[in-house]
Formats: sequence, C-alpha cells, structure tokens
Amino acid sequence: MTTSVTPWWKALKIRQEILSASGQIDDVQMSLFRAVHGTGTDQPPYADARYYGEITHPTERLIDLLTEIAVRIGAGDDYLKARAVTRLDQGMGGGKSHACIGAFHLADNPESLLGTELGKRVAERAKAKVGRPLAGDLGRPHVVVLPCDNMTPAAGVQDLDGPAISLYERFLWRLFSRDYSLFERYQPFWSDKHKIAEAIRAVNRPVLIIVDEVLDYIGNGLDGANKPDLAAQDMAFLRALLDVVNDVPHVAMLVVMIASDTDKTALSAAAQERRDDLNSLLERNGTPATVTEVGDFADILRRRLFDAEPAAEVLAATAAIHEPVLEDKAWAKQVWDAIGADWRRRWSAEVAACYPFHPMLMSLAKEEWSKVTGFQRVRSTIRIFAATVYAQQQRGKAGEWVPALIGPGDLPLSDSAVREALLGSGLVEDERTIANYRSLAEIEVVNHGGSSGTARLQDIERPTSMWSESNPRAAERAATFIFLASIVGTLRPGRGRGASAPEVKAATSVPDARYTITDADSVVDELVNPSRGMSALDIIPGQGNNKPARYFLSTRLTHRMLVNNIRRTITEAERDQVIAEVAQKLASSGPFRDLKFVPADPERSADDVLATAGLDTAYTSRLIVLDPAQYSLRNGMEKPTVEALTIAMGLGQGARQLPVQWASSAVYAVVNTQRRGLARGLAVEYLARQKALAAPEVQNDDELKATGTKELTTARQQLEKAIKRAYQHVVYLAQPDPDGERYLDQLTFDEDNLTALDGTMVWKGLADRDKVFDAGQFGARPLLHNLRDQDYGKTLSDIRAAFYSAPRLPLLYSGDRDLQQSIYDAASDSLVSIVDGAGTEVAVTAPGQVNLSSTSLRLAKPKPKTCLTCGQSAHEGTCLASGDNDAQRGATSDSGASVYAASTGSGGKVTAEAGSDSGSTAAPAKDRQVAFSFTSNLLASSDNADGLAALFRAFYMALDERQISYLQGTIQLVLQGEAAEQIQQRLEELGIRATFKEI
Repeated sequence: MTTSVTPWWKALKIRQEILSASGQIDDVQMSLFRAVHGTGTDQPPYADARYYGEITHPTERLIDLLTEIAVRIGAGDDYLKARAVTRLDQGMGGGKSHACIGAFHLADNPESLLGTELGKRVAERAKAKVGRPLAGDLGRPHVVVLPCDNMTPAAGVQDLDGPAISLYERFLWRLFSRDYSLFERYQPFWSDKHKIAEAIRAVNRPVLIIVDEVLDYIGNGLDGANKPDLAAQDMAFLRALLDVVNDVPHVAMLVVMIASDTDKTALSAAAQERRDDLNSLLERNGTPATVTEVGDFADILRRRLFDAEPAAEVLAATAAIHEPVLEDKAWAKQVWDAIGADWRRRWSAEVAACYPFHPMLMSLAKEEWSKVTGFQRVRSTIRIFAATVYAQQQRGKAGEWVPALIGPGDLPLSDSAVREALLGSGLVEDERTIANYRSLAEIEVVNHGGSSGTARLQDIERPTSMWSESNPRAAERAATFIFLASIVGTLRPGRGRGASAPEVKAATSVPDARYTITDADSVVDELVNPSRGMSALDIIPGQGNNKPARYFLSTRLTHRMLVNNIRRTITEAERDQVIAEVAQKLASSGPFRDLKFVPADPERSADDVLATAGLDTAYTSRLIVLDPAQYSLRNGMEKPTVEALTIAMGLGQGARQLPVQWASSAVYAVVNTQRRGLARGLAVEYLARQKALAAPEVQNDDELKATGTKELTTARQQLEKAIKRAYQHVVYLAQPDPDGERYLDQLTFDEDNLTALDGTMVWKGLADRDKVFDAGQFGARPLLHNLRDQDYGKTLSDIRAAFYSAPRLPLLYSGDRDLQQSIYDAASDSLVSIVDGAGTEVAVTAPGQVNLSSTSLRLAKPKPKTCLTCGQSAHEGTCLASGDNDAQRGATSDSGASVYAASTGSGGKVTAEAGSDSGSTAAPAKDRQVAFSFTSNLLASSDNADGLAALFRAFYMALDERQISYLQGTIQLVLQGEAAEQIQQRLEELGIRATFKEI
C-alpha cells in the first residue's frame, strides 16, 4: 500500500517557457547569434544575463571556463594567471553554445551575471586564483562576437557587417564598434600580427573574442564562396589572431570547433586542409575545454526544467515509500541484484540528486545515452525530459496515474513531443530507422491517443487486480523500456543487445507491495508472448539465472512482424468472407444433381435468408451448403439455425409456414459451432499471410517472398482442412413411417476425414439412414416395396414428383434415370403395368420410353395372365383344352376384354384381362368422392380444435402427395386478425377470391 506523499508534479514548478511550449523547449539549442543580435520576439529569454544565471546549473567546468576568462580580462596585472585561448571541442549538445553565451554575459554585463549563483561561484574562484576580488565591472571589457554559423563568406550583412566582406574585416567592424575611420586604417593588414595587435590595443579596454562554430565558415562556407583569395586571407587572419591573442594583455579568445573525431561533417579536400590547419593552430595556441560532464546531468536538468529545488521532506518521503520494494527479497534476488542497481545502496542520496527522475533512468541517460555517437548530451536530454515532465504533469492534473519517480518506462511515447525528442536526439542515426521506430512505438507500445498499441491494449484489457490503480500502465512501461533499450542500436554500451528480462521487470516496479515479482513476471510474459505480445520483438533466450533472456525491438521487417501487424487489422467480415469462399470451392455435389451455397446476410434473420434463397427446386436433388457466418449447430448456439431450417423445410407453424413442395429432395450441410471457431482462427492467419505476401516490401525481398509463399500455402492447407472438419452436420427431411409425422433429422460425421461438403460422402451417409438409394441399389423390387396401394393409378408425373417431394420415398442416385429404369424393369417383369387414361396397357420397349412427365399414363398393378385356349390361369406346356369348340373361344372373346398375346416357352399364349378379379392380384383402387359439412364452436372445446387440426393435416398430406384430383367447397370461419392476413395473402396467390370483414 502506498503512503500519501506530495507528488513531484505538485512539489516542483515547471518553468514557464516549458509550459508555454507544451513541453517543447524551442531554445534548448541556445543560439549565441540570437542572444547577441536578437531583437523583439526573436530575442530569447536567455539574452538576459540574470535569467541565464537562473537556468544555468554552475557545473565545475563551466565555472572554470568563466573564471579563466574573468581573470584574463579583468584581473589587471594578474592576467597571465589565466589562459588566453580556449577551445570548446565537445560534440553536439555538450553545452558549447550555452558556455559561449555565459562568456558573453560575463564580459558584456558582468554586474548582472556576477549577481547570480553562477556568477558568485566564478567570482569566488577568481578571487582564490589571484588572491583578491576582481573589479565588479571587470574593467569594462569589449566583446567581439563572430557567430560563424550565421555568416556567409563574401556576403556581409549591412546591419551587422557594414562594409566588411572578409572575416578579418568583420572582426575589425565589431572591434571598433562600427568606427569607419579606424576600420579603414587597419583594413589592409589582414595577416599582419603587429597591426592586428595594435588594432586590439586601440580599443583601450579588455577584449573578449568569441568565435562560434568556425568550421561552418572555413569549411563548406569558403568552398561555396569559390574565392580562393578570400579563403587565403581568412585563414591567414585566423593564424595571426591566435598568435596575437596570446601576446596582448587582457585579451581572451573562446573558439568553438568540434573535435575531428566526433564531427562527421563531410568536407572537400580543400576544406579538410583548412580544418587541419586551424586544428593545429588551436592545439598549439589554445587549451581544449568542456563545460559539462556526465555527473552534471541531473543538476542541469532540474535547474533547466524547474523554478526551484524540491523540499527536503518531499525528497525524504519519496525515497521512503520505495524502500520496501527495494528491500523485498524476491525483488532483490530476481531484479535488483541481476541488473547491478548500485544506486540502491545510496538510495536516499540518489533520489535527492535525481528527483523527480528515478535513478535508474538517470543512470541510463548518463552511462549509456551519453556514450552513443550522435547523442547531443545536454541538449537532447533536456528536450526528452522537458517533454516528459510536461506530459506527466498534464496526466496528473487530469486525475490520471503518474509515477512517484519518473523511471525508464515512464517516458510517455503516446506524447508526440516525447517520442520525437527521443527519436531526434541522436540515439537513432538515420531517417529510415527513425521512421521505423516511430511506427513501432505506435504499433507495439502505445498510439498517440493512448487507446491502442500492443502493450497499451494489454493494460486496458487486463482484469482488475489489487494493484491495478497503483500500476495501471505496467505493460506499457515494460514495452517503453524495451523501446529505449532498442533505439540505441544493436549493442547497448556495457549492456549488450536490447533489454534484459530483469531490467524490463524493474521498469514496471511501483512503491506498492501488492505488485509483486510474480505480477511483474506475468506482465512481461504476456508482453513477449509470440502470439499475443509485441510482434516486432526479437527474443534472445536466457541461459540460467546469470544470463537472462533479452528483448530487442527490431526495425528490420520480418515476415512474422508483418503478419502480426496485419492480423490485427482483419475484420470479422473479411474472416467470414474467406471461409465462405473456401467452403464454396471445397464443396462438391457428388450424386446430388445441384449444389447451392446460401451466403449469410447479417442485415436479415437466418430464417428470412433461407426463405428467400430460392431453394425449392422441382425434380432436383440438392446439396445446400449454409454459410458458417450465419448458420451452425451444437454448442448451445443452434436455435436460430434449427428454426430457419424448420421453416425452410415447410414445417413452420402458423404465419411461419412456407408453401414448400420439394423439401424432401433438399439436404443441408451445416458447420459445427465449436469447429467453426477453430476455422475462424485459421482464416485470420490465412488472410494475414495473404495480405503480407501481397505487400510491396515482401514482393521486393526474395527472402521474405519465399517465406511468405511457403507460409501462405501451409495456412491455406490448414484452413481447408479445418473448414472440411467444421462441416460436420447434414440436415434433411425425414418420415420413416409413411403414416407418421415429417420432421428434421440430422446426420453427424464424427470422423475427421468425412465432411458434409462432399456430396458423395453425404450420399453414402444418407444411404445408411435409408434416406437415399446408393448407386445400383434401386430397381424393380425396391420400387414395388416403396409404392403404397394408393400410388397405383397415379400418373407417371405424380410418381416422379413423389420421389422428390415425399420424404417417405428415398432419393434416387441417378434421379429420373433410376426411376425410368426401375419402372421399365418392373413392367418388363410384369410386376407393374403402364396404362393410359382408358386403362389400356401401354407397351414400353426401353427405359427411355417411360415418360415421367406424362399426366395421362398411369402406373397400375399388373393384370393376371390367362391362357388364351382355356381361359384359366396361365400354365406351361400344351393346353389340354386346345380341342374345345370355337364357341367356347368365342365366349371368351365376346367378354369385351382388351387382350394382348405374348409367346411362352411352350408355345402357349398369355392374356392380360382388364378388370379381372381372378387370381391373387387385387383390382386397382378407385377414386372416391367425399362430401361433408360441419359447424363447430372451437372456443368451447379444445378437443374439437385438436380433432379438426388432425383432419386438416390429413387434407394437407393428401394434397401434398397429389392424392386429391378435384376439390370444391366453401369454408366460413372466424379467426384472429394476424392469421386472417396470412390466409388472405395465400388465397390471393392462388387466385381465389374471398370475403373478409371485421366483427
């Protein structure tokens, strides 16, 4: 539990210039030119000597530098106790411009600067150096400022340079304060040491000469002027001046030229020669100096960022709340000891020195960042930390969480000022890498709005815990430290590549005992998880406790990185679409005559989609594949699908009953809900790889392209396999008992190698359920077995329709061909007869002559065969009554029967007598006319309602199976309004006029 302590953003007051710039300090890179020549709004605050003293931490080296200048120009006869020429050769961001401005204020306005803390320290050291105090005005020195980074060779600025063209002339114009006569007198003597010394003495005051960024002038500047004579004169002048300054009393010179080994400026051969020449002169005549060192970081930052020092009690309280975690045995063993946290041993002193920054962050800046080539040590650090304290203060004011001490994981990368300060600090060398890390910060850590990014989302989505309030950005803090440890390049100075696991855990720590090392382990493990964590992370596995795992955010595009990034952008609609497309390609009709796919429509209900899909196709066996996006079975989510299928099969009740005729010949392939989930996951993987392979960066990289192609192929195979397995269910209309109710039945494939997308597999499974006949199974005998007595006398068209519409009849493998063949075979074997409307038997000589579309030909039971001689049942051999008289045969002939003769093996003849009742064959059933009337109050008796419902259901069955050939009647009934509207719609569709009225 944390103790109440005044937060740093309340204990410290951020300087107004930082607040006004929203954390982006414009003048971190101080400009000597603007401090000396700036006017109005262009004049920076530090142009005032007192303000400069307030924001400048008096480092030992800066005090030494200013003391040397003060003694040289203001100590009278003791001027020789200080050096004349000082060269500032630190790299960018080392405080050179800051020091030059301090030297300018010292000479130009000594009273004001000497009144500041910095000035007092300089005065004290000067007194100790010469044995007496210096004059308050230092002898009224004159300052000559040559800001070479703001000068163009051979192109003077009238307001500043007057008539001067060369560097020597510009020196004279400033030395003589625009006195033209003195300027003309000494103008010709640009290389005359005696005349230059005489000119300096003519001022009759101490002189401080500041030459800033001289390489900008003598290097590419003189090259650009393309005037060899000018270049020769300017270099001769500098040689002479450096010698003269050492010889003339009360003259000091401060020259800024970065050391050659740290300055990467590209120079021509001529410019390089000039640089080497001047470098030799400075080494001979001057003393190199620096004004800051690594140990000054914390003090410089606090002085630059805040108005005043923190209260001692705040420092003590802040240090105290962290001590329990620092002393915790588990944290110490697994984190603090592992990272070599030396600052832990001097904790209170370190907090006092670094506040409000955590000693771990300050150590990172001092010991690592400062050693990176290109990092502008003071300037870059100020920019980064200024943006950080401003952003964190704004969070605090908004009531959001702010760390008690700003650690290495607390640089808010969601703030553009912080992010750009880091990336532009010199820690990252080239623009391409900067751009890559900018993207990584957004994608892997946190985006600008603080609502996305891998790490940020993990924090947002993490279930509430005991430490949620005290460490709500744990994953983001861990990821931020990995980011900081990665941008310095492949190898951290003294540390290795990337961030170690203990360092990352340390970055997540908070002064709350409820956040344990176990919690830190969990946060980091989730962050580096290959599937759910940062995708651009290179993980170097650990090797025991002495060599923990390391994490590095790589800017080199890897296929895994690209796939992971794209995966997050794939929508559910894209995922479901690719599943539908693959399912359609995998589906095959097999023995089914037609294959249909019903796409999902999220804007409509599942039953409405099926009802309007046009699935009720006549005389066609159909395998209908339902889109997994809207239809599935099992796992407690099947109700909408079952209801939709019930209605689509014509089994709906009331207003939901559809006029479906061919439901029996429709078979539906439906996915399993649980297996659909697996397929959806693989669909996302497939889409991510498909999009990754199409990306230009992959197409232009042979290695990435090869990897992407291989992974896409594998992903496609896995997706197809998962979709096949997902289509596990087959739904169809069943009626095993011809006199029973119709209902939905299901066939489920449990074996992984079976799928409802394969029509052949589905047909085989339905054959086992007697829903269909497999190839070669249907013939004359199965036909007779499936025909009922009332089927005889029906037209061939009705018989054909029944095999597609009546679920009591199985579907045929070859459809109409199988039915034609079976009828032909049955007729040939005298098992059935085909008769015309008059009852006359029709002979067929081939299966193709069985016209299944005929509404005049009917299927009849066969007539008994009789002997043409004796009139008795057909028999083998010669008829014994062959000698009977003609009258006997005539009697038979005069009976009026239509006969035909067929040759038998013994030469006898066989007749087929129409209407004969002889033998065991029953006469074909005749149509009956039915007429009845009734009146019933259904409100009074529920039994009557049930009975009439059964009666009308029998009517429905008779109509559905084409057993009613004529219908006439009048029905008058009273019913509910909604039902009346349904019936009215149906009547209108049939063209039947009806009378409806309100009662």
